[in-house]
Amino acid sequence: MEYVELVAILAVLQFFFFGFMTGQARRISGLKAPAVTGDEGFERMYRVQINTLETLVAFMPALLLAGQYWPSAVVASIGAVYIIGRFIYWRAYVSNPSKRALGFILSILPTLVLILLALGGIILSLINS
Repeated sequence: MEYVELVAILAVLQFFFFGFMTGQARRISGLKAPAVTGDEGFERMYRVQINTLETLVAFMPALLLAGQYWPSAVVASIGAVYIIGRFIYWRAYVSNPSKRALGFILSILPTLVLILLALGGIILSLINS
């Protein structure tokens, strides 16, 4: 389970990193809080942060639940694809939002796989109990 926990904390650290980068973008743009529009560079980084939060809400429970039922290395590897996908998404969205599809797919597909693994593991556990 340690591998799964490592991936979970790396995903949280990634989210904090994106938050830091959003703060940097705000500082560079001169955009004053609470405004979230008015500078395209800031808006792009802000969307990366918020989109990551939106995916993290599904990813984390799916990762941790799947890790309860399936081999840790397999679940952690799927989770690592999510983290890599979010970095690809970040780089693409900040430079050219129309190029974000690969990063999006590499974030959503692992999450969906983990959801299915968690659901399957729960159902099998219920059947076998």
